[in-house]
Amino acid sequence: MSPPDATPEATGDSACARLLAEVAALPARPGVYRYFDAHGGVLYVGKAANLKKRVASYFHKNHAGTRIGLMIERIARLETTVVRSEAEALLLENNLIKSLAPRFNILFRDDKSYPYLKITAARAADDVQSPAAAAFPRMAYYRGAVDRRHHYFGPYPSAWAVKETIHLLQKAFRLRTCEDTVFAHRTRPCLLYQIKRCTAPCVGYIAAADYARDVAHAEAFLRGETTEVMEQLQARMLAHSDALEFEQAAEIRNQLRALANVLHQQSVEANSGAGFDKDADILAVKVGGGRACVNLAMVRGGRHLGDRPYFPAHVEEATGLRAAADDATPADDEGAALTPEVQVLEAFIAQHYVGAGVPPLLVVSHAVDAALIEALAAHAGVKVAVQHQPRGQRRAWLEMAVQGAELALARLLAEEGSQQARTRALVETLDLSCEDPSRLRIECFDISHTAGEATQASCVVFEGHKMQSAQYRRYNIEGITAGDDYAAMRQVLMRRYAKIAALAAEPDASVASSSARLPDLVLVDGGRGQVAMAREVFEELGVDLSLIVGVEKGEGRKVGLEELVFADGRAKVALPPDSAALMLIAQIRDEAHRFAITGMRARRASVRTGASVLEDIPGVGPKKRARLLQRFGGVRGVGQASAQDLQTVDGISKELAEAIYRALH
Repeated sequence: MSPPDATPEATGDSACARLLAEVAALPARPGVYRYFDAHGGVLYVGKAANLKKRVASYFHKNHAGTRIGLMIERIARLETTVVRSEAEALLLENNLIKSLAPRFNILFRDDKSYPYLKITAARAADDVQSPAAAAFPRMAYYRGAVDRRHHYFGPYPSAWAVKETIHLLQKAFRLRTCEDTVFAHRTRPCLLYQIKRCTAPCVGYIAAADYARDVAHAEAFLRGETTEVMEQLQARMLAHSDALEFEQAAEIRNQLRALANVLHQQSVEANSGAGFDKDADILAVKVGGGRACVNLAMVRGGRHLGDRPYFPAHVEEATGLRAAADDATPADDEGAALTPEVQVLEAFIAQHYVGAGVPPLLVVSHAVDAALIEALAAHAGVKVAVQHQPRGQRRAWLEMAVQGAELALARLLAEEGSQQARTRALVETLDLSCEDPSRLRIECFDISHTAGEATQASCVVFEGHKMQSAQYRRYNIEGITAGDDYAAMRQVLMRRYAKIAALAAEPDASVASSSARLPDLVLVDGGRGQVAMAREVFEELGVDLSLIVGVEKGEGRKVGLEELVFADGRAKVALPPDSAALMLIAQIRDEAHRFAITGMRARRASVRTGASVLEDIPGVGPKKRARLLQRFGGVRGVGQASAQDLQTVDGISKELAEAIYRALH
């Protein structure tokens, strides 16, 4: 706090002098620096081989009118951490960027929830819920924490890539994909056996040893050992042929054909001699229009699994800030000028691979700092090679990744351009008092239930020209007459805005969080009745009625014929079907409807499962309930079972079986 009689200029001068004194005292050693604004928000995190020179470059030159100048004006506090090496600085910088999300750093969304293909390990009969399935591993799509008892292959760039691989393996090796509970209760083969996608181990059509051999071949194929697998299959086919076992030889011949088709579909060389080609990531970056795209293509086991685009935030701010700092840094410092593409690519590598698996080869579209790769390899404990100008097959991979990055960025810019146009059109059409359309915040409400059952309200948020799914909220509506949508709307609006309105009414209130401020527009899915209820709530809370707009369905409830109903007494407005403003309103309204429907269905399903009924039956404790669910594959199966079937479960007497049957019927 500055003294009461201190002028803003004096306060600013004293803060600047204090910062300069702190900079002068910094050591000439590697480290990480952090800038904070007056509210404690993190502005920027950077690393330096020489802290004193790097940080001084921000303050010893006039940066007026530049991005770096805008940031420096907001700096109120400086923090530094000295480390032993530049490699440590790289790792610390990355961890701080991910945890603090600074305003002026390139920031990638921390999304490492890649899917895997899982093959369960053969287990002892007493170690599984279904002993009959113990000797026959299954393959499945998997996402989550890794269990070392099983085998995982990937990661894959998308769920589609995993499911496509499972489909290919079903053709070639015919492994099962069914759950253990389903497996244990089969009495005849399923459709997958009929179409030659499974060998039906559930009914004993294949011996455990033969099935284990197919599992080993599938795992070898996923590791990229395709040549060895095909040679083994060819040897078995010839052995069966020599023994006049022509049906078995024909089965293996068909398996070889399926494998050959799989390999033909892959745009890789299956017999590549480069060991690195079995596992590699191809990274291509494209920057333009103030946005950037890093396209990550994955090669695992010698197979190109597909690609996945990433779009970082704060690209313009971070690249402009780095360029200005590089211009001001002395020539002998470490900060050689970097292109925006290299900055984005290095930020991706640092944020994406630290703390996650890194393949032995990275093929990149732009040369990156060798120190970054060395730090990454040291942290991961593996040797990592980087190739910038590849040849042969790797060049083909890189060209595909570059093209994918260009297409993804063009698509993003087109989508954002149309969204920005829609936002501006809505501001103009409704004459909203919003100077910056990118700051426009819209909240939309919808009520969903089934004949009054499981009533739920949804609130979705549109801000920054896009839907903000992290700020969506669902509200369970209780204490009202079933099916009373008006009472439900009153309850959700009161719960949503009562506290915010109270904070906004305080003279000295300063609400920093965007989710804790009144929106610029409140959309209500409904006509005059819903709007009238919203008007009552806002009058009680003392909130401006002009914020409320109802979206009333038009004649025949047809899309494009909606009318806007206003709470402040304005006449209805029917926008043209091709109106950009109406398109945005419909998009937000439909998202609120979708979010409410999915929440209501999930809540209704949880109510109807009957699990609570099982828990309430006297004599059915956790162990007996678990045995019932395991034996019949879920609550539905328990409900379909007869009293005699229920008695077959260990611990369930005749009297208890009849009590369970009565409770569920």
